[in-house]
Amino acid sequence: MRFRAATAALTTVAVVAVVAGVRLGISGLSGAECSGEVRLAVAAAPDVAPAVRAEAEAWTSEKAEVDGVCVRIDVEAADPADVTALLSTKQRAALTGAGRTGVNVPDVWISDSGTWLQRLRSAAPSLAFTEEGSIALSPVVIAMPEPTAEKLGWPRRQPAYADLLNLITTSTTTRTGTVDPARDAAALSGLLALGAAANAADQRRPGTTNGLLRALATDTSVLRDDLMAQLPQADDAASLAAGLSLAAMSESDVVRFNDSRPPVPLAALYLEPSPVPLDHPFAVMPELSTDQAEAAHQFYGRLTADGDFRGRLAQAGFRAPDGSSPAGFDAPEGAPDRIETGAAEDSGTAAASEADGATIDRALAGWSAVVAPARILAIVDASDSMRTPVPEARNATRMGLTLAAARGGLGLFSDDWSVGLWASAGGPGGGRRELVGIRALTSNRGAVAAALGGIEPAGGEAGLYRTILDGYRAVQNGWQAGRVNSVLVLTDGVGIGAGDLALRDLLGQLEEVKVPDRPVQVIVLGIGGAVDRPPLEQITEVTGGGVFVAEDPAQIGAVFLDALSLRTTAPR
Repeated sequence: MRFRAATAALTTVAVVAVVAGVRLGISGLSGAECSGEVRLAVAAAPDVAPAVRAEAEAWTSEKAEVDGVCVRIDVEAADPADVTALLSTKQRAALTGAGRTGVNVPDVWISDSGTWLQRLRSAAPSLAFTEEGSIALSPVVIAMPEPTAEKLGWPRRQPAYADLLNLITTSTTTRTGTVDPARDAAALSGLLALGAAANAADQRRPGTTNGLLRALATDTSVLRDDLMAQLPQADDAASLAAGLSLAAMSESDVVRFNDSRPPVPLAALYLEPSPVPLDHPFAVMPELSTDQAEAAHQFYGRLTADGDFRGRLAQAGFRAPDGSSPAGFDAPEGAPDRIETGAAEDSGTAAASEADGATIDRALAGWSAVVAPARILAIVDASDSMRTPVPEARNATRMGLTLAAARGGLGLFSDDWSVGLWASAGGPGGGRRELVGIRALTSNRGAVAAALGGIEPAGGEAGLYRTILDGYRAVQNGWQAGRVNSVLVLTDGVGIGAGDLALRDLLGQLEEVKVPDRPVQVIVLGIGGAVDRPPLEQITEVTGGGVFVAEDPAQIGAVFLDALSLRTTAPR
């Protein structure tokens, strides 16, 4: 959609230019009047779109031109999640949680964060956009109602990661909120920073990461406005207890919220090392003409020069690209004068330069594993080969490592998950042991945990293929709409048992029983370097799903989360 109000203004400018016979470009040089038109479609994040649009109108009113050709800029406010969805779809790639595609393909994209570009680079490396640089910066802070923050010592001191993690994971009165981090850059930044600190804390206090993710998932909003609406509406004890206690937000969100004179202002907590800031990168899309590329470059120059645009951003609560506080910027109480934008030396959290595509994908995989409702049957390979010790893991057995990963995953699952547990039995004829039926974890969690603790490898090789087919049929028979229905197979992928199905028979029977509008995914988590991938991949090609192999035992927990994040929502 183009802004028609700007069209009328630009037409008037063009007429005045013709009458006056004057040309004035970005460089300020005079010469012959411009002719023709080079158009730029700019998609800008909604928080900076008004300022960007005003600067575009100011430039075109000065008879902007490139090599004698008049420049016209159309600025559209576009949710970065929607633009990301559009660009990734054009590249036949998919991004977890990205938005709808109801926007136009831009020539220039000003998102709110470089993490969107990192995700695009990871999912669609052939998309060759050019990143000019940042036009504005807003650090990501932990926002808390001022009375709540004061209990942590604010503003005399800025609470540390340890203070926040303890509050989030142990307090029974703290409501931790977030926007879906797959759709919101500030929420993703908070997840990256708090998640990295929680991972480090797991060494001292196991379960910190699980506690963090489950706390965040309890109060998740789709939109930022929905999150803001959950903040306390009065400063009495009951209102403070009912409202959100903390959430990751941009500094500019805090500034705008407090400018509205709310009954309970927000405190902004500045963590060290700082989370990934919202840096509003100016990205030029591929396949532009030479004139369009030059017009984009000149427009970027205007947006980064000292002048009216910088003042408009300051009024909206944004800092300069280098993190400094421009004139007119009203910083929250306790804010530093300047935000350092380089990488932090402390590895406890993710600094801006460290938020690469792999780091982001891993964080979102953990998130997806927690929030997507599921109905899942886990099948543990109980073959004799699972007794094999793993030297890299202090000779823990493959079975021990597998069950440890499963127990960690169980701690992440919310009570609305339905989970069952089987073991593929070894010995003549193979078969299965049904340990726990598929039921909601509200009543089933203890039973699943106890059963995991009792699984031991049996003699011989397991009847894994027959167990996969039986498990697939069981999940399909109880299929539930609105949930991810899946079979999770944990195996070392070594051999099949005597009397087991042949692979071709398994594939044929899976083809016969699958129902397109009642999908059941098979997800295989392979442990160790001896996993025979090709036959497992043939299975998941029929059913949907995927094969994930943890060759390094130290990575089995992370690979477990990657496998769970593959799940896609079932039809309703």
